[in-house]
Amino acid sequence: MSFVRIERPRPHIAVLLMDRPDRYNALSYAMLRDLHTALDELMGDLKSRVAILTGSGKGFCAGADLKAGASGENGLWEKDLGNIQEKFRMQQAYGELILKFRRIPQPVIAAVNGPAAGGGFSVALACDVRICTPNTKFNCAYTRLGIGGAEMGSSYFLPKLVGPALAAELMYTGRFVEADEALRTGIVSRVVEKEKLMDAALEVAGEMVKHASPFGLRITKEAINLVQGGLSLEEAVHLENRNQVLALQTQDFMQATAAWLQKKTPEFKDR
Repeated sequence: MSFVRIERPRPHIAVLLMDRPDRYNALSYAMLRDLHTALDELMGDLKSRVAILTGSGKGFCAGADLKAGASGENGLWEKDLGNIQEKFRMQQAYGELILKFRRIPQPVIAAVNGPAAGGGFSVALACDVRICTPNTKFNCAYTRLGIGGAEMGSSYFLPKLVGPALAAELMYTGRFVEADEALRTGIVSRVVEKEKLMDAALEVAGEMVKHASPFGLRITKEAINLVQGGLSLEEAVHLENRNQVLALQTQDFMQATAAWLQKKTPEFKDR
């Protein structure tokens, strides 16, 4: 049984559905492995130009499944390792998940359908765009569990979104951020009613597919990743120059230019 399904409701759009609704899509070991498998599949799937990540049921993702660990459902991450070594490999798998969200070529839209706590918040932060519902709330739950408040990329992404002072407050306290504050501080770009959430995510994804060439989407995500990683202005301009020269040689660029002159919508072929 897989706890993550990939659905393709429209051409060039892949939906990753986290499917453990009885546990608010918490990250058991099985869920973590299934997310890795799904992202590995998307890595080589250039026909899917945009991805949407969402959860089934009432929650987006409740973070690490502590009950599963206590009940033995998770078992060992890897057998025949010492306790520290096994925990270290498990922690690497959590961190690598965040890296994969940034490495896959598709921009990822998080359709946050309910609470996103701890690792669930970190997963949402690793996405490119976040849309949520009025009942959504976010928190860095880590310090409340006796561990460090910086986990799964939160210390990297959160200060860039909300500024260092607010990010520090959220990571130190683990307090919840309601939907209105998330919108005001830039954690999400839209708040829509729950029944309209997937329509809104599909609308944003559809705009990307319609108006951006597949190559253009991929090199834009690459540039965002590298610039956020700390490139200087000069390095960023060099990167942008390289990307634009490459894109200018594609058939999609020529076709889009001709369509723009004729006031038509281009049909991108990834050529």
